[in-house]
Amino acid sequence: MGDCGAPGDVNSNVLVARSTGDAQLDKAVWQWLSWDKNQKTKEQIESLLQNGEHKELRDRLCCRLTFGTAGLRSAMGAGFCYINDLTVIQSTQGIYKYLERNFSDFKQRGFVVGYDTRGQVTSNCSSKKLAKLTAAVLLAKDVLVYFFSTYVPTPFVPYAVQQLGAVAGVMITASHNRKEDNGYKVYWENGAQITSPHDKEIIKCIEECVEPWNGSWNENLVDTSPLRQDPLKKICDSYMEDLTKICYHRELNVQTSLKFVHTSFHGVGHDYVQLAFKAFGFQPPIPVPEQKDPDPDFSTVKCPNPEEGESVLELSLRLAEKEDAKVVVATDPDADRLAVAEQQGNGSWKVFTGNELAALFGWWMFSRWKENCSPDADVRNVYMLATTVSSKILRAIALKEGFHFEETLPGFKWIGSRVKNLLDNGKEVLFAFEESIGFMCGTSVLDKDGVSAAVVIAEMATYLQGQSLTLAQKLVDIYETYGYHISKTSYFLCYDPPTIKRIFERLRNFDGPQSYPKCCGVYNILHVRDITTGYDSSQLNKKSVLPVSKSSQMITFTFQNGCVATLRTSGTEPKIKYYAEMCALPGHSDRSVLEEELQKLIEALIEDFLEPAKNGLTWRSA
Repeated sequence: MGDCGAPGDVNSNVLVARSTGDAQLDKAVWQWLSWDKNQKTKEQIESLLQNGEHKELRDRLCCRLTFGTAGLRSAMGAGFCYINDLTVIQSTQGIYKYLERNFSDFKQRGFVVGYDTRGQVTSNCSSKKLAKLTAAVLLAKDVLVYFFSTYVPTPFVPYAVQQLGAVAGVMITASHNRKEDNGYKVYWENGAQITSPHDKEIIKCIEECVEPWNGSWNENLVDTSPLRQDPLKKICDSYMEDLTKICYHRELNVQTSLKFVHTSFHGVGHDYVQLAFKAFGFQPPIPVPEQKDPDPDFSTVKCPNPEEGESVLELSLRLAEKEDAKVVVATDPDADRLAVAEQQGNGSWKVFTGNELAALFGWWMFSRWKENCSPDADVRNVYMLATTVSSKILRAIALKEGFHFEETLPGFKWIGSRVKNLLDNGKEVLFAFEESIGFMCGTSVLDKDGVSAAVVIAEMATYLQGQSLTLAQKLVDIYETYGYHISKTSYFLCYDPPTIKRIFERLRNFDGPQSYPKCCGVYNILHVRDITTGYDSSQLNKKSVLPVSKSSQMITFTFQNGCVATLRTSGTEPKIKYYAEMCALPGHSDRSVLEEELQKLIEALIEDFLEPAKNGLTWRSA
């Protein structure tokens, strides 16, 4: 936990009566019981103490939350490394301290607070309550707070930060994680998620002021303070108006016979996707009634992640068949990501991968730009971006069409910051994505946005229908034009951090100390890039061009046969992910041969490098 700045005199009676025999743990227990005003989480720690469960207490109290690829994220419950009332208050106090240091006009410019619909009865913890406490810390310090009066999609927070000129914002969400989790996502004044060094400096500030201040627990301040403003109507209206900047065929949308089904996965998306379709001239999409309204238990799905494919889209697909709707759009619970399925000629459904959708979006956003740009527009001023574990299809399109393509580290926080930098330098950014179904169409929001992506895909499908094409047929056409990019992404679950570390350390010392593998099964390795250590064998100086990220594990292998494969840990869940892609040149593609080669390579990668049986890894459930 580090030195958490405990108040001077620890109540010796408490510790004599209930000492754990560990001074650091005793101090942490004392702090928790002294500071936590949430009866449910306080009782959780009391109960562990009374039952002598010292290991569990140590796990909960002797470490802190840290910023991952999506801010702070953990299970809801008692403890300094969990998401709860106290840790959210502490985090906000740290942010207040950091912003006060960095912005002389912080209090006047204000701070945005949004939230999703998660909650947990056993901890008396909900996103709305955590958002109210976030606002309370700031309102008690006389900061102007833009607090949304109801739940909103995550993209509304970064959008509001820019629109309102706020210095920063927080969204309380755990996105598509399991129902037990929640999170705290921080956006900087540029509308992008915070990156280094802000995240590290904020953690330092949090550790300097962990004891709740007077007023920090007063969640009613959002209802009584004159410094609280509700930005909901202004932001929603403005967002929908800005959305029409990427609407190119309103007349087709108004007339289309194509029907769409939308599921919001028991989250925030329903109302906002309905409004977005209206803004584009569409009839509203047909909602999945069982999943339309918020439900923190996500009761109709095994997990609330639309990326899991057909198994979690069951209700949507059956409704679409009943309604004769050819396209299903699914937003995840905080509506920042999008899954898409399309009914094929034989009645089966194709659920597109994130990489396939990116090929479609990339083609669409560039072809619309080309058709609508001014005569003197320079294609060399145009950019698209993707994270380094995502498909290289945009690179192939860029090479042929003449625009720029750039890669970033995994996580949209890196994309958002880079896009802002490009825009500030007069560049035009059309599209950016990450393979885990995160898409940014246009630059109104500098983060992934499932609401805008849903309506853009609907317009694309409508336009293609006029050309007697489906989305799936157009995808083949794109691959024929720019070269097949066949990719496969999956993961193993591993709940033991030392095992994960051992797997990656073995790869770094494979044929001896500091020696990476030279082959995987029968496949020769051309280059290795290790983002954790900053090594890249393809560079003359052997140093990675992408920034080093010591807090997570990530190694990329480039094979002689043209395949690129990456192994990395998830920034938000206990997963080891693998990403592999075969890239072929235009006109040199036999898809079945590529798929077979990729499958064999993945099998070798798993057996030789991850060793699931030996390491006790659990395969992603089908």
